[in-house]
Amino acid sequence: MQILQVKRAQSGPSFLKRASTDKLREVFLKYASYQKNGEYFMTSEDFVRKFLGLFTDAAFNDESVRLLAGIADTSKDGLISFAEFQAFEGLLCTPDALYKTAFQLFDRQGNGTVSYDNFAEIVQKTELHSKLPFRLDSPFIKRYFGEKKQRLINYAEFTQLLHDFHEEYAMEAFRTKDPAGSGYISPLDFHDIMVNVKRHLLTADVKDNLVAITEGHKVSFPYFMAFTSLLNNMELIKRIYLHATQGNRTEPVTKDELLYAAQTMSQITPLEIDILFQLTGALHHTGWWRRKKFEANRRVVYSDLNNIAPEHYTKHITTRLAEIRAVESPADRSAFIQILESTYRFTLGSMAGAVGATVVYPIDLVKTRMQNQRTGSYIGEVAYRNSWDCFKKVIRHEGFLGLYRGLLPQLMGVAPEKAIKLTVNDLVRDKLSDKQGTIPVWAEVLAGGCAGASQVVFTNPLEIVKIRLQVAGEIAGGAKVRALAVVRDLGLFGLYKGARACLLRDVPFSAIYFPTYAHTKALFADEDGYNHPLTLLAAGAIAGVPAASLVTPADVIKTRLQVVARTGQTTYTGVWDATKKIMAEEGPRAFWKGTAARVFRSSPQFGVTLVTYELLQRLFYVDFGGSHPTGSEVHKSKSIDTLNDIRLNADHIGGYRAAVPLLNGIESKFGLFLPRFQSRHQQHTIESSSTGSKKTS
Repeated sequence: MQILQVKRAQSGPSFLKRASTDKLREVFLKYASYQKNGEYFMTSEDFVRKFLGLFTDAAFNDESVRLLAGIADTSKDGLISFAEFQAFEGLLCTPDALYKTAFQLFDRQGNGTVSYDNFAEIVQKTELHSKLPFRLDSPFIKRYFGEKKQRLINYAEFTQLLHDFHEEYAMEAFRTKDPAGSGYISPLDFHDIMVNVKRHLLTADVKDNLVAITEGHKVSFPYFMAFTSLLNNMELIKRIYLHATQGNRTEPVTKDELLYAAQTMSQITPLEIDILFQLTGALHHTGWWRRKKFEANRRVVYSDLNNIAPEHYTKHITTRLAEIRAVESPADRSAFIQILESTYRFTLGSMAGAVGATVVYPIDLVKTRMQNQRTGSYIGEVAYRNSWDCFKKVIRHEGFLGLYRGLLPQLMGVAPEKAIKLTVNDLVRDKLSDKQGTIPVWAEVLAGGCAGASQVVFTNPLEIVKIRLQVAGEIAGGAKVRALAVVRDLGLFGLYKGARACLLRDVPFSAIYFPTYAHTKALFADEDGYNHPLTLLAAGAIAGVPAASLVTPADVIKTRLQVVARTGQTTYTGVWDATKKIMAEEGPRAFWKGTAARVFRSSPQFGVTLVTYELLQRLFYVDFGGSHPTGSEVHKSKSIDTLNDIRLNADHIGGYRAAVPLLNGIESKFGLFLPRFQSRHQQHTIESSSTGSKKTS
């Protein structure tokens, strides 16, 4: 399903921005096909089928289309004027747009009230009523519409009626399946009620396991009520889970911990918690060993709750520049598809790395020169008092472009470096994650370490060339050094000088950075698990602080090994030799030279790189059937039935950006499924009319 995502500023209690009158009129006239007294109107088909893009099948149910169009047609004359079109756009921007839309569906006279006849007319046309008829003369209906069913319901009262109606429907269905009044129904009857009355609350996985969770036993009325209550309150259950874990979406929670948190926040019952764990256990049915392991541990994580919760209408509302589905399901992931996925990640990682490196390259140059500055071994060489002094002197003596000396080989190196690092980290994380997407901390550290080790093979040669070009500008009047000349001078083996120190730096850096980033990002996500780009940038920058600072000694050693020692400077034969000589000649503080510059370079660089990498995956979305960056969207499990797939339409402006999601919401929240296709009677009538026309002609 394609998704149109409203700005994240609209998560929570904020609303869509109204479209201008001129823009709305332009859209209206594009679809309005009926003209009367010089004024254009939309017909039901213009509005529902052409503009909203619903009921597009040739054998669509005409009555359902008219009912939906009647929501905007407040005059109830079968035509939608521009004034009505604009008024409905305004309604869609209100905070209670879902309930108001449903109210206008039932308000058949357009007088601001709902009568018993209005309510009965719509209910009787739903698919649910055709399968499990509701007693419209029941005490429940009389409590709302009066003994003689003549009381009119206003909007506020209607919202409560709609809320209570499906709970009553479920109890009515239970009574129908239990004519003897035993208080029990069979597992198959339980399945039948749920897929008919509560199907708007069921995901495909939950539906498939309805009989399995009963374990073949009869279902009691208390169990039935607790089960439906649990499904109704899954969003609350998620909040309780986040309260118990202090916002951590990957921390496993036991039944007792969740029950304790539930009792401090709400009236969720122990039976509902029992059913929750039964249900999550049934969804772990992918193997005997995995299910037994779950039953032994009896813990749930946030992704387990997402597997149960149905899709919520407001979450349908990141515009993507491209969207490709490489496989129909995760089961179709072949070796070739996985190679394509790694190539896709590598390409985006290269682009992200280049952006990050360019942004912070001047800081990297200052860091390198500060680390190469020696004390004690070459009298009078100290050229820079601190990083800021170095920055000013580079601009003064070498010009602004001097800050970007050696950028080209750096960009050539960044493409494979960041791409390989990001690709390997994602690949190893995927392999070590379970089917719910959770991964233990040790596996996160291992994935990061593997990513750091993999990059050294490609980046050490370009790193040594970059460093030699960066320090070349320190010699006033010296000959201009070219990258190709440095490569020729070093030779193949010389390009890997300092590789051990590079490993010593990059493996722990990535082992620290990637787990820290993942957990910081999770902490910054909103209550729905979504990360705004600014939170991604902040998480990337924060994770870079401990990672960059703690490995500075290894970076100093690597720099000393890779720079050509000038006359009078100490030379080093290897990592241990460099460590001993630096300690003896300059003291322990020398190992932390350039720490500030390194942190100020690495933190923003990785922040920019990671936010670019994840935004590129959002903009150029390809579904390979594997994992996607967490926080990319508000992830909700797909409910088993919705009006239609939501299609992007540039003409859906202002409040109409939420029109289709809201109409889906009438189904997914209230279970008011209208027939999609013509009934046999309708088809027969149309065919007879068509045949009669042909005979006449």
